[in-house]
Amino acid sequence: MAHPLVDQLRFTRSEFTRGLRGLDEAAARRRLEPMNCISWNVGHLAWQEQQYFVTWPTGRRPFPDIDREFVSGGPPSSPPLERVLAAWTAITAEADAWLERVTSDVLESHVVSGGRQIQRRHGDLLQRVIYHYWFHIGENAAIRQMLGHDRLPQFVGSIDRKAPYRPDRA
Repeated sequence: MAHPLVDQLRFTRSEFTRGLRGLDEAAARRRLEPMNCISWNVGHLAWQEQQYFVTWPTGRRPFPDIDREFVSGGPPSSPPLERVLAAWTAITAEADAWLERVTSDVLESHVVSGGRQIQRRHGDLLQRVIYHYWFHIGENAAIRQMLGHDRLPQFVGSIDRKAPYRPDRA
């Protein structure tokens, strides 16, 4: 059984993708300044998951282009949605291989980057990613509303069924 915070991340990811349903390529690439477009947001979250849950724990960087194009503070762009969704899907699958084995002890341990321990712990990063998703879920919903889309998610989905509170008993 996955750690409870991992369950929350997986639920959050499902809400992120729920907010993308029915999104066409043109709308995904439309930038309403000063915001980035929705497809950039997908690439940006792929970047964060790759850095935090693939590269730092395992040393692997399967999508170096994602690192170059979607790093925090990077330049805006309007990438094809299909491309960034494919990368996001592959990265989150690889991240899940590590996340599935995460324990409270691992989450309490400090991250090692470039051979040096940094201040943040793996649990800090996991929480940061969850909250970062929610920021972009709201931003994406706002963009879609501004584009005139209807039938958008109105509230958090089935959290009670998909990711209810449960204490870590590991």
